[in-house]
Amino acid sequence: MTGAEELSVTGIEGLLAAERYAPLQPRAGLVPGKHYLSTTAGTALWGRLPCAADAPVLRIRPGETVTIDTLSHEGILEDQGQDPVAYFGAHGVPQRDVLADAVEIARDVPRDPTTDGPHVVTGPISVQGARPGDMLAITIVELTPRVDYGVISNRHGRGALPGELPAGPGNVSVFTQVEGTGSRAVGVLPLRTGGPNRVRFPLRPFLGIMGVATPGDVRLNSVPPHLQGGNLDISLLVEGATLYLPVAVDEALAYVGDPHFAQGNGEVSLTALEASLRATLHFDVVPATEARRLFGGARGPVVETDTYLVPTGLDQDLDTAVSNCVRNALEVLSSRYSMDRHLAYAYLSAAADFDISQVVDLVKGSHARIRKSDFTGIAGAPAPRALRS
Repeated sequence: MTGAEELSVTGIEGLLAAERYAPLQPRAGLVPGKHYLSTTAGTALWGRLPCAADAPVLRIRPGETVTIDTLSHEGILEDQGQDPVAYFGAHGVPQRDVLADAVEIARDVPRDPTTDGPHVVTGPISVQGARPGDMLAITIVELTPRVDYGVISNRHGRGALPGELPAGPGNVSVFTQVEGTGSRAVGVLPLRTGGPNRVRFPLRPFLGIMGVATPGDVRLNSVPPHLQGGNLDISLLVEGATLYLPVAVDEALAYVGDPHFAQGNGEVSLTALEASLRATLHFDVVPATEARRLFGGARGPVVETDTYLVPTGLDQDLDTAVSNCVRNALEVLSSRYSMDRHLAYAYLSAAADFDISQVVDLVKGSHARIRKSDFTGIAGAPAPRALRS
């Protein structure tokens, strides 16, 4: 094990046996999308993001859906032994419930822990017709847990309290069981290690990494988010949400990874409840002219949910990330609703929430929540292409 501190949260004996998730092994179970993409040594990178020089592992047309078996990095990393059968087995998980793709990636995909990130990234996916200046719209259709367990870690001195936590010299990985299924599923943590009292929290699955390729032939580290997406860790990207990404290379070359079962804004300990998901995603292309009408000169990703428009801001400095988010929010309001800049600034101060996406990924993130209902009935306001019926 490399000296990492391991805290087993709940044993398998604590499960509600009648309400267990059957593990979703590759290609098993329902595949709702038109296309299916598994995470294998031939379709994934470990710790790096696709770039323009990478060949697509799947080609699709705008308007099509893809079901992707995404894979969490927790349980396969070097400080966890790089052997998921042994790691999860030590926490009571039978070998049949360990994902076969976790075993394959840990065994067959190279990674340099001194220079590469930890994340398993699946793709890239070529989207026909996407060109630089367009935006790629990725709508999250369905997210299904592939297992009933996950891990929350604090390592590398990159949590919100480096030097304070972890309290000891090693890393801390907290094995976390899931109880129940569907809307009743909860994550479970003890109040004290080995104690009987438990705190239970709801699951809100989402993908931490969603992005499109950057120009050139250099694969970026998977940890810092950037203007083309990547490790955004925006917990609003649940089922029904759409992420708009500025296309930088022909055919976009989209990728996903870093699946979560739950995360609070900030993700303060470095990771949240990391665990593998089967994700069904709908891809569409927003032409450059329409993208400009929807988002103006906003730089970087924009999220839309049923309730909110969500501009984002990124920077190594959190203050600057928030400032960038405010500027992007002004762009969205002025372009979509023809709102004067000084009035949009006043509205944002009075009515919008500016949240911290995460503070642990080297480049920090902020996102705004602008209620769409506040602008009901405004004549001429465009509807996002990807959400039109």
